[in-house]
Amino acid sequence: MAVETEVRKVLDSVMNLQGRSASYGRQTALLGAVPELDSMAVLGVITTLEERFAFTIHDDEIDSSVFATLGSLTDFVTAKLAG
Repeated sequence: MAVETEVRKVLDSVMNLQGRSASYGRQTALLGAVPELDSMAVLGVITTLEERFAFTIHDDEIDSSVFATLGSLTDFVTAKLAG
């Protein structure tokens, strides 16, 4: 499973981006740059990531740096999967 691809799918689904996330690279800014990524969307992304990857994200693990770029979000998910 390519984690970055799955994270893109989650973003696309939760924010209804209609495929736009396919063009996102690791350096693509998310929080503050993608208008659809508001506070409700952040909660939706967190919940969907938990369901998709079967892990739990605790409140103290999340801050704005996690959602800074596609790369930072992917790295967060990868770290959660590792353990």
